Amino acid sequence: MRKVFADANYWIGLLNPRDQLHPIALAASRKLGKTRLVTSEMVLVEVLNGLAEYTRLRASIIAAVDAISANPNTEIVPQTAILFRDAFAFYRTHQDKEWGLTDCSSFMIMRQRGLTEALTFDHHFEQAGFRALLREDLQ
Repeated sequence: MRKVFADANYWIGLLNPRDQLHPIALAASRKLGKTRLVTSEMVLVEVLNGLAEYTRLRASIIAAVDAISANPNTEIVPQTAILFRDAFAFYRTHQDKEWGLTDCSSFMIMRQRGLTEALTFDHHFEQAGFRALLREDLQ
């Protein structure tokens, strides 16, 4: 079964109808079929923080994250102390990049699992050698 990493801007685009990536995220979601999604607790923290200003949507956002968590086709990788250490070491060795710690953690997860594709618009994934599928949909 195909596995794809799901980044925060995919989830935010999917959950927020006002987000500029909403139509792209919806289209990508429809194309996924039986694809297994891999995401992380760090990514979900970014999603919840990124959508925190939409207090009217908070109940539906919470329900959506609960649904993501309960979905058997979605794996949520926990942010362990080891993953934090490894991601921070990666962050430290790439000081020339504008990558955040969540990006570095995502890259570590993708490498550990042999993933090459990410549901993201973030060009940092391309810089790190991965395919940013939401960017490809615009080309």
